[in-house]
Amino acid sequence: MTTPTAATIAAPNSGYGTKGYRSFVLGALLIVYIFNFIDRTIINILTEPIKASFGLEDWQMGLLGGPAFAVLYTFLGIPIARFAERHNRVWIIAGAVFLWSLMTALCGFATSFLMLFLFRVGVSIGEAGCTPPANSLIADYYDPRNRSTAVSIYALGVPLGGMFAAIFGGFIAGNITGDNAEALFRAWGWTFAVNAVDWSQIEGWRIAFVIVGLPGLLISLIVKLTVKEPARGHSDPVALQGMAMAGFTDAFKVLLSKPTYWHITIGATIASFVGYGVGQFTTSFLIRTHGLTIQQAALLFGIILGLMAAIGVFTSGFLADKVAKRHPTALSWIPALGMLLSVPFYLFGYSADNLWVAMPPLMIAAMIHYFYLGPMYAVAGGVVDSRMRATSVAITLFVVNLLGYGLGPPVIGILSSFLKTVALSGADLGLTLDACKAVAELNADELAACSSANAKGLQWSILIFSCGYAWAALHYLLAGKTLVRDMLAKGS
Repeated sequence: MTTPTAATIAAPNSGYGTKGYRSFVLGALLIVYIFNFIDRTIINILTEPIKASFGLEDWQMGLLGGPAFAVLYTFLGIPIARFAERHNRVWIIAGAVFLWSLMTALCGFATSFLMLFLFRVGVSIGEAGCTPPANSLIADYYDPRNRSTAVSIYALGVPLGGMFAAIFGGFIAGNITGDNAEALFRAWGWTFAVNAVDWSQIEGWRIAFVIVGLPGLLISLIVKLTVKEPARGHSDPVALQGMAMAGFTDAFKVLLSKPTYWHITIGATIASFVGYGVGQFTTSFLIRTHGLTIQQAALLFGIILGLMAAIGVFTSGFLADKVAKRHPTALSWIPALGMLLSVPFYLFGYSADNLWVAMPPLMIAAMIHYFYLGPMYAVAGGVVDSRMRATSVAITLFVVNLLGYGLGPPVIGILSSFLKTVALSGADLGLTLDACKAVAELNADELAACSSANAKGLQWSILIFSCGYAWAALHYLLAGKTLVRDMLAKGS
């Protein structure tokens, strides 16, 4: 199989549908992705109350935040992407939204660590059907000249989803209890709901899962009824349209010949390893180190850090499209610069004792480290033609999620538990992790030692992890050496 060169590719089409309808579809896909990340990351915000409810340690919460989600999400991504290369992508996305939303709501009904783990696996199965077909749709709606901006807007779902998960999850867990819910149902006259369970035993974190999960059921219906399935390859250059469907082996052979793709994928994997690991415990860090309530910590994490991350995601794609003609390697050096500069800001922010001294550098770091995300999708979709675009994105996500998402949260959780043990041994009070769980049996000195070790172990874990962004930046820089050669035509 041969790939047309830039010299032989005609100008691309202007895009599918009207400009207004394209914007509507992109907005709908963005909302889908926002809910994707709300349902994916809500467990990060609820880490502390879930730990207390089931008597868990950081390493167990790392399993819920990482492998419980990442393993099947990763391994199902490529088969679903191959299915999306041949079948209706809108149907796939709508069905995926319905499934993961239902599983998220069911997390609120978990009665054990194992049951919560299994429901998280269910969330992952649904979410595996979102991003590959969505990126394929975006590529057919938008011509190559505007795709970096379009996929960066779609990628805003990552920070915005995390932000809304923090805002709503923290508020619900901190303010709504089973007693509140029962009183509300009584006021509405919903006797069946009042008698359904013993509401006095229902914690706020359970209600949070249900409330954030249910809207997705409606969104899945809206997507199916309003988003049209465009002709595959509609907005590609003319020479690439109407080509025969490529097999997985063909697609993989093309990607093997694109070093740009692999450097971007490796860099994104490292960034995800760091980002998912730190993100799993950022709310916990703010609670343990700075003494915030879960609602205060979630609001800071969501509104301030999430908003800055959203600005970074959009800015990277927008800048790449704007400066690409003068600087063809912008998709490489813009994210590399952002991640490299984020390291000192993160180190300063996470080590500062004063919260308000810590927040400005953390905000800057959150904005610039996310420069990598939009270019990741742009390169994954730009080095191949429409016949294999969903597969290319799925392979990227396979590597990123299996190694980044799957390993980041549990590794930082294990490191945190280990460093907590080291700190406890240094306190010379004969304390262990299990002893610290029996709060009622501890004296004042022991309680203080456990609290300090809990905070310091997590803080040092986050500081160590944050240095990984420099390694990720190196791979994005290396991608620049072959970027112009490997990307198909950007259009004139």
